[in-house]
Amino acid sequence: MASLDVEWIWVFDEVYKTLSVTSAADRLGMTQGAASTALNRLRDYYGDQLFIRTSRGMLPTPRAVALQPVLHKVREDLEVARTGAPVFEPAHSHRTFRVCMTDLGEISLLPRLLRHLQSNAPGIHVEAEKINADSPRRLEDGAVDLAVGYMPQLDAGFYQQALFEQDFQCIASLSHPRIGKRLGKSAYAVERHVEVFNPATGHTAMVDKALAAAGVSRDIALRVPSFLAVAQIVSETELLATVPRYYALAMLSREPIRRLVVPYELPRYSVKQHWHARFHRDPGNVWLRQTIADLMPGAVSKHAT
Repeated sequence: MASLDVEWIWVFDEVYKTLSVTSAADRLGMTQGAASTALNRLRDYYGDQLFIRTSRGMLPTPRAVALQPVLHKVREDLEVARTGAPVFEPAHSHRTFRVCMTDLGEISLLPRLLRHLQSNAPGIHVEAEKINADSPRRLEDGAVDLAVGYMPQLDAGFYQQALFEQDFQCIASLSHPRIGKRLGKSAYAVERHVEVFNPATGHTAMVDKALAAAGVSRDIALRVPSFLAVAQIVSETELLATVPRYYALAMLSREPIRRLVVPYELPRYSVKQHWHARFHRDPGNVWLRQTIADLMPGAVSKHAT
């Protein structure tokens, strides 16, 4: 029988995490062809398919599930034997990190992160995707490294770290015929609104719950799935929008809108980064989390949920 090549173990471990040969190759800095060859040799070695292509990705067979703890431990032990401790060198890495986030996370984080990488880790790539109902599973599987945003639905097994605090403001067009520099309760209740609705994040539910407690029901003229066009819609119509403060501030220089204090008490919330316990000690994940925390002043200590 042929000997087991160490590189095959690395490929197995990354495919198991990401459910993708392409992603595994990206993380290891090798070509997809080389990763596929390693996986095929592993299949021959163990006499099992190990991973089956499905609509969810490359799912492990029962044999692969049984092998994973053993091969992952071998990989960790070899890393420790080689370096004394698992090491990630961002300046020389070509790893691709995947981060799921809200529109607000893209606005507040991505420009800062890309500027930092350009100077300090030019070989690292970032792929961003929207937070959705499948994000917790993708974090658990390792298909996504981090999630940044407000995700109150995460179950046990996840870690989190607060990055900054947010509250809500209202935005209106500068040319709105009835809204000036102040917004009263009657006007807020009478005017029509645009609302961003994404069930994977908690913004809408948070606002609706607070307004319902105050006996207020907004006239929602338009619901959209993201913040992408909200400021432009508001600037060109007579609709109001209740949005996180950071978004309102960012849009002031882009659209003819004004920020207004919401005339009802709405809660504050923390924008956090989240990761699964499986990857808590992964050196690359640790580095990415620390980098993001450093780029977002006000980050506080992490804890398991």
